[in-house]
Amino acid sequence: MMKKLLPGALYVLCICLFQPLRLPAQMANDAVAVSMIAGEKGLFDTEELLEITLSGNVKDVLNDRKEVSQNHPLQLLYKKADGSEMTIPVEVKTRGHFRKMKTNCIYPPLLITFSKTEALQSSLFEGLDKLKLVMPCTGDEYVVKEWLVYKLYNLVTPMSFKTRLVKVTLLDAVTKKPIPPFYGLLLEGEKQMAKRNGLINVERKIRPEETDRDAFLTMAVFQYLIGNTDWGVQYLQNIKLIAMDSTAVPFTVAYDFDHAGIVNTPYAQPAEELELSSIRERRYRGYCIEDMTIFNETIALFNKLKAGIYNVYTSCTLLDDKYVKSTVKFLDDFYKTINDKGSVKRQFGYPCDKTGTGNVVIKGLKQDGP
Repeated sequence: MMKKLLPGALYVLCICLFQPLRLPAQMANDAVAVSMIAGEKGLFDTEELLEITLSGNVKDVLNDRKEVSQNHPLQLLYKKADGSEMTIPVEVKTRGHFRKMKTNCIYPPLLITFSKTEALQSSLFEGLDKLKLVMPCTGDEYVVKEWLVYKLYNLVTPMSFKTRLVKVTLLDAVTKKPIPPFYGLLLEGEKQMAKRNGLINVERKIRPEETDRDAFLTMAVFQYLIGNTDWGVQYLQNIKLIAMDSTAVPFTVAYDFDHAGIVNTPYAQPAEELELSSIRERRYRGYCIEDMTIFNETIALFNKLKAGIYNVYTSCTLLDDKYVKSTVKFLDDFYKTINDKGSVKRQFGYPCDKTGTGNVVIKGLKQDGP
């Protein structure tokens, strides 16, 4: 369980943690992702906890978990920097696949669509068309843990989705009773992420070997670090592609980390095809590379970032001591591996083993949208 804290305390607790993530090049491009508002930072320009309320026929939204769900009109409320309350009309629907199913999760992920109104133009959400909201599946402590993984990824590469932790209150118009607030996670839009990197979104069938190698290795080793095997390039399973244009070699961008071992959600299980005992067992899922020196630059990057990576967990007191200790050990095992030539060969060379499962393509997976 997470330590009980006042929602507003989050920024104070974690500001020292995430200030290093604001790289100058990224800060210069922030205005591309979200327009700046007078006296107020852009949506993803701060780590300060944002409290939002979604009001209306909320239960209709949460119960609409069909494969093709419908938009439902709601109101989004939040307080501006000057303390005034802002209300924006929105349309909301459930999204995703695994987390959308009632048998798997208490709350489904949501897609918020903004109407072009005057209220929107003077709000924190100015310039946005759509926004994804991750909701708690089994407990909002896992939302916080997944948020930290996105922060790790931001530390590793700007080709990653920015996030904003929010405290969500759901107020149903019928019952008039608010659901007790919980943590949620707002995700930067796909187009905004691509544009921030000077690229565009592309979607096509492609083999991992056909993507930019450096970006792929950074992404794949990051997935190994966090213990995530729930991804694949061939079916764009929890992977987005961005490129200079529709014909250029694309870069791979990962998202959706609730099945990662470092998050350790109670519902996550590795795919049977991988023959793993648990999600805490790492498996490198890149393609076959026999020359291990090709990994040198990627390994050097993770070694350079080591202190910052550990600091994500050791400096944020939202996490209980038991989780922090287990996570530090999990990271220790990663760094022990990447700094031992024999272990690097065994782990990152595993996809070359034709009798193993390191290069298995898991068919039939559905894309779960960030």
